[in-house]
Amino acid sequence: APGVAPPPPPATLPRKSGGRRVQFGIFDQNDRGPLPMAEHLEARLRLVALYDALGFDRYHVSEHHATPLSATPATGAWLGAVAQRTRRIRFGPLVYILPLRHPLQIAEEVALLDQISGGRFELGVGRGISPYELGYHGVSAAESPAMYREALDLLLMAMTQESVTFEGRWWRCEDVPVVLRPRQQPHPPLWYACATPEAAVWPARNAVNLVCNAPAPRVAEIVARYRAEWAEAGRPGGALPCLGLSRAIVVADTTEAAMAAAQRGWRRYEESFHRLWRKHGSAPVNARVGPDFAETQAAGMGFAGTPAGVRDALLAQVATTGVNYVIARFAFGDLTEAESRRSAELFAREVMPALREHHRASAAAAE
Repeated sequence: APGVAPPPPPATLPRKSGGRRVQFGIFDQNDRGPLPMAEHLEARLRLVALYDALGFDRYHVSEHHATPLSATPATGAWLGAVAQRTRRIRFGPLVYILPLRHPLQIAEEVALLDQISGGRFELGVGRGISPYELGYHGVSAAESPAMYREALDLLLMAMTQESVTFEGRWWRCEDVPVVLRPRQQPHPPLWYACATPEAAVWPARNAVNLVCNAPAPRVAEIVARYRAEWAEAGRPGGALPCLGLSRAIVVADTTEAAMAAAQRGWRRYEESFHRLWRKHGSAPVNARVGPDFAETQAAGMGFAGTPAGVRDALLAQVATTGVNYVIARFAFGDLTEAESRRSAELFAREVMPALREHHRASAAAAE
């Protein structure tokens, strides 16, 4: 775990936490579709504005390089556009790949985005999952975990101190003035993508929001470990950060229409997801991304159907896993803007209210 400061007492926990209200987010891989680049980006910005208007709590975007898996590798520039197209929704990277840039530069970018958005920025951090993307930047995949931990230490210092002196293996600086600070103090909320119960310990001890993209039984184990660590620290359940479940979702008026769109979009997404791995003659471990969306749905990793069908599937997973945050991916592959828009509108109108009511009832029963 990164060598960050001990967790704050309950009175100073991040105010934008999951708590007792279920929340809803968007994850955008921003993978390339069939549109020309400028049209693709404009369509995605219109979708972000729609998510804002529909009442989604957050918009998360990934960082990838040298691959059609991301049309926005300059994540900070993209989020600057998002800040200007939205008014309420919170947003941020999921994640910034910390070994790829100097932490002082990242700290300045975080502060700028937080300031221009009125304090709506949320910071996801990670080491990078693709050895090829890291390698293209001269970073060893074997060294990236240690680089990530060192980078996070320096990044947190640069967001919270008036000057920074740091002596590490990869980064060094002496008496650097911190001129630009985030609007949110001491810094914007942190996010971490988690794949194992053991990996949930550091986020729980440091009040970091969590996202899981794994089968429901594994998510349940991760969430249970987080909640146990949280309770052991003597913190109230109502102050829990977001514990999130991420799923690809297509909603339409009929199951047939939803599945046809999902199958088509997923085939293109899967090709982009594996492009670099296939170029190098390998495959990611436990990626759980095959070309057939029906298999993805059977594994509980995505849903395509009517509002009622998607609602029931998500209700079951929320109940099983104990999450308080649901993250939907409505735009992927060659799904059209109209298809993604329809999914988001039906989800907001007919799925979100049911999940909110379920969460309220569960919280009341637990008291």
